[in-house]
Amino acid sequence: MSTAHPATTSPRVAVVTGAGLAVPGLTLPDELLGTVRDGGFDPVTGLVGRDLRHKDRASRLALRAAAPALRDAGLLDGDGYTGPGDTTAVVVSTNNGILENVCSFADTIARDTVLGLSPLGLPQTSSNVIAGSVAMAHGLRGPNVTLCNGPTSGLDALYWARALIVTGRAETAVVIGVEPAGDIVTKLLGTPALDGAVALVLESAAGAAERGATVRATVAGCARAADLAGAVARAGGLTPDLWLTEAAGDPAGPRAHAVLDPAAGLGAASGALGLLQAAAAVAHLDEHGRHTVLATCGRPEDDGVAAVFLTGPHHTP
Repeated sequence: MSTAHPATTSPRVAVVTGAGLAVPGLTLPDELLGTVRDGGFDPVTGLVGRDLRHKDRASRLALRAAAPALRDAGLLDGDGYTGPGDTTAVVVSTNNGILENVCSFADTIARDTVLGLSPLGLPQTSSNVIAGSVAMAHGLRGPNVTLCNGPTSGLDALYWARALIVTGRAETAVVIGVEPAGDIVTKLLGTPALDGAVALVLESAAGAAERGATVRATVAGCARAADLAGAVARAGGLTPDLWLTEAAGDPAGPRAHAVLDPAAGLGAASGALGLLQAAAAVAHLDEHGRHTVLATCGRPEDDGVAAVFLTGPHHTP
């Protein structure tokens, strides 16, 4: 990401109208902020069904997060997707989503040559299989993008979804962060990994108003820079009430009333981290509609830092 999208008065504004989770033990985004409920998503029972047959684990998780997000936005009913399919984009962030698939195929070739491969599984070795699965399931025919961009990938996905809406390339965007767990992923990362997905629905403010949707948050500014201070400044330099980050001890961090890592305890979130932060921001803004929330991912040694400002529906610039 080479260009900043700071806070703007552009007539095309991207807003969040829905959020959904498929994270073990969690049901709603406010649980990322500490709300406790019984039950929650269970991958053992939640990743089965005819609609998930022949799909890889990352795609199944993404589908299970996208559906409640679309339903939350009022864009999904018993007959399917009710929004503008031709102008709805899918933007997915994942760094390890197809790792198990690719390694499994490599093992099969080493053992049985290419004659042992199943053509049904070949699409699962493409990083864009996840975004494609979500698009096909709901008839979403707009731009279709997958980012595998390291620690900043989740917030980078928000950046590009916002860009698609602000530039008029899409009216709606389903933005998903997903990372499946597995032995190979754990071995690569050296630590237990998240086995889940999170989805947000972004729309143009005009489109949301036209259909009477509830605006949960505005994506006020996005940027990527070499360091934290630069990313925050390029994203608009707003004063956050809540800062969602893994880098709470960074002296370059902005002053905020509260600092929180919503992904703590969920395992290495990787490409899903930024979307988990954004979902937590939406939950916070549901309760504090005048607040500003900052989400940041990455460190200078990670090839850059990404920052996104989200403001509540009653925020006054």
